Amino acid sequence: MINKPTLLISKSKVERNISRMVKKAKRSAVIFRPHFKTHQSVGIGELFRKMGVKQITVSSVSMADYFAAHGWDDITIAFPVNLRETDKINQLSEKVHLNLLVDSAYSTRQLAGSLLSETGIFIEIDNGYHRSGLLPGQIQEIDEIVKIAGNISHMVFKGFLNHAGNTYNAKGKVEILSIMNDAADKLNALKNKYHGRFPDIITSYGDTPSCSLAEDLSAFDEIRPGNFVYYDVMQYHIGSCSLDDIAVAVACPVVSVYPGRNEIVIYGGAVHLSKEFIAADNGFKLFGYVVNLTGDGWSEPIPGAYVSSVSQEHGIVKMPEKFIEQFKPGDVVGILPVHSCLTANLMKED
Repeated sequence: MINKPTLLISKSKVERNISRMVKKAKRSAVIFRPHFKTHQSVGIGELFRKMGVKQITVSSVSMADYFAAHGWDDITIAFPVNLRETDKINQLSEKVHLNLLVDSAYSTRQLAGSLLSETGIFIEIDNGYHRSGLLPGQIQEIDEIVKIAGNISHMVFKGFLNHAGNTYNAKGKVEILSIMNDAADKLNALKNKYHGRFPDIITSYGDTPSCSLAEDLSAFDEIRPGNFVYYDVMQYHIGSCSLDDIAVAVACPVVSVYPGRNEIVIYGGAVHLSKEFIAADNGFKLFGYVVNLTGDGWSEPIPGAYVSSVSQEHGIVKMPEKFIEQFKPGDVVGILPVHSCLTANLMKED
């Protein structure tokens, strides 16, 4: 019985989403290293493993340790290395093949003096997202990192990695693929510069919208999409998935109904859905679509219904007049989240 916000997962949709990306990676002849930060689930991980996936990406040392404890032994931590976790990194690298991310000569130098086991080193490149990473033109800094990593016996220079998060602000498929192609050009230019000395280096690319929309990903050596396993309302608005591809919903009890203002209040707020929203064309904020729950999942979104605001535990749902009489306190509705990564992370303890 559902009596509080509960994460619902459609196994059939998850399997279909994974299978589609696995097949695309095979057609493109690229390494498939999916990002596990979206689901953070051993069970979902097993679905990947059954489809032949052996290499994974995570976003923290603790997440790497969690999946290593469940049999994953080839892990990239796609987050700038946290030097305060060097002891944990050393413990982990004794058990698994571990790749770390650096974006400064300083961090690389500090690692060189503290790593105890062979560890892969990727240089993170910023192709326009401006979150972390070196710009492609910062050759002096890149040279220094390569020099350090290439001369330390327990460091293996793996190549260049980026996350094209700027696709989330793109307007349509053409712009998304343009961002991807630009990233490929810049990563490959760097790879070619150092390939003579390091013939095994690769380019590693992570991004769900472009990996979903592109038919051919062979411009890269490795892809690391993550959100595609669940997708979400944001991905739908970008155009990288259909509504039927969204594989998660949050079941939320209805606690109040206000026909006079065409609103219902649900037990499901920012601590369950996150504060991520989409700014719609008419100016309102959309924190999620509203669906009816069914015996085998959920319906298409209720036309005109959406989560209009969230506080810590409350969610306010705008509900058109012609539908609001269907609901009463004690009912349960489903919410398709705007950002499934955040929602799944918030709900994983429930």
